Amino acid sequence: MDSVDIGLIVSGFMLAMVVLGVRVAFAAAIAGLTGLVWIFWSKRGYDPEHFFWALTVATKTAGQVPHSKIASQALSLIPTFILIGYLAYYAGLTKALFEASKRWIGWLPGGLAVSTVFATAGFAAVSGASVATSAVFARVAIPEMLALGYDKRFAAGVVASAGTLASLIPPSAILVIYAIIVEQDVGALLLAGFLPGAFSAVVYAVLVVLMAMTFKNFGPPVRGFTWWQRFQALPAALPIVFVIVIIIFFIYNPFGGDAWGTPTEGGALGAFVVFLMAMARGMRWAQLKDALIETAKLSVMIFTIIWGVLIYVRFLGFADLPGAFAAWISSLDQSPMLTLVMILMAYAVLGMFMDAIGMLLLTLPVVFPAVMALNGGENVAAADSAFGMSGTGCAIWFGIIVVKMAELCLITPPIGLNCFVVAGVRPEISVQDVFRGASPFFVADALTIAGLIAFPSIVLYLPGLLGI
Repeated sequence: MDSVDIGLIVSGFMLAMVVLGVRVAFAAAIAGLTGLVWIFWSKRGYDPEHFFWALTVATKTAGQVPHSKIASQALSLIPTFILIGYLAYYAGLTKALFEASKRWIGWLPGGLAVSTVFATAGFAAVSGASVATSAVFARVAIPEMLALGYDKRFAAGVVASAGTLASLIPPSAILVIYAIIVEQDVGALLLAGFLPGAFSAVVYAVLVVLMAMTFKNFGPPVRGFTWWQRFQALPAALPIVFVIVIIIFFIYNPFGGDAWGTPTEGGALGAFVVFLMAMARGMRWAQLKDALIETAKLSVMIFTIIWGVLIYVRFLGFADLPGAFAAWISSLDQSPMLTLVMILMAYAVLGMFMDAIGMLLLTLPVVFPAVMALNGGENVAAADSAFGMSGTGCAIWFGIIVVKMAELCLITPPIGLNCFVVAGVRPEISVQDVFRGASPFFVADALTIAGLIAFPSIVLYLPGLLGI
């Protein structure tokens, strides 16, 4: 039995554990360690006397992973991005955003739902966590929609779906994780997320308007605000713009010259600025403590998943499964675009059973080399590529698309995390109702992904300013 066969068997074993309910972090770590032992023992001909030698070498190999990989400076972005979101909530920025959005665009059909979408997109620009975004707006937006006569399922579905925008719009923890796994520039990927995130929000808003125009009394508009009241609502929401500007300038200086610093420094400064805003607006010690504890909990969860999955990734390297999969994908007698669509469909199915971060961490080490091979390799020029973009451009483009697919799994039954979070915050709405309310947004996400595939410039325009 060669190493590729061992890789396939161990990968099947890991997926079986995930389906049976084992946490992704532990399933990946157990599978990775088991696979390493098997690989090393096979090199000694399965001699019983060398089993403990194989176990020792595998344990040492796996034990080096947590420190060597997690010591990456880029991963320090994750807790700062998450902290920004929690502090922004206690600073009252969520209510300010929602109120400003309601006054300016609430007059549209389904106006309160559209306001929720754009307010959530604005908050996503200072929050790196979809779960936190959904929880915050479940408290802020759903009561107002219910008071205006919205169907409770649709109101909950809007919040759960719009909360996924935090995965795409920087600062995004999941984009940072993608960049680390595939060894791409973090700043370029974060910059690439802005336009696709805005595009996705617009598609959501158009869907809401069309549904409100189609179904009678579906989403009554909000009228009666004067221009003076609209402008009055802007100052309280402007701090969001300030934080966005800080993050952009630390990734890319639009006025020319070098960026002000690294994305990590931008995230830290953004968190400090929002902290000062929260203190100025009356945040107390208990609220700061809650923000720090919630940030720590979510960060530890993400880092634990990364630790476990990277042990599995180390095993995949010894088994050479990514190379074998890439060679098989490249040999298929069909168009590369059709193969890419099939890969994305597989992500849609896999997302029904796994959380977004775990799904990407487990699949990218195998899928990413295959997609790069489809395009012509990492060093291919745009003129010679299958998708019409350079190797670096393809890595960024595929990253945005696959993160958008990961967003979809946050509202996909049976384990769509955002839906469970909304149902937990609003006990009067069952999780089944939230899933039903979010189902129309599957169509919006499919259209968004199709648009990003058909028009790669939506993704690559801003990174192109960096010369990518």
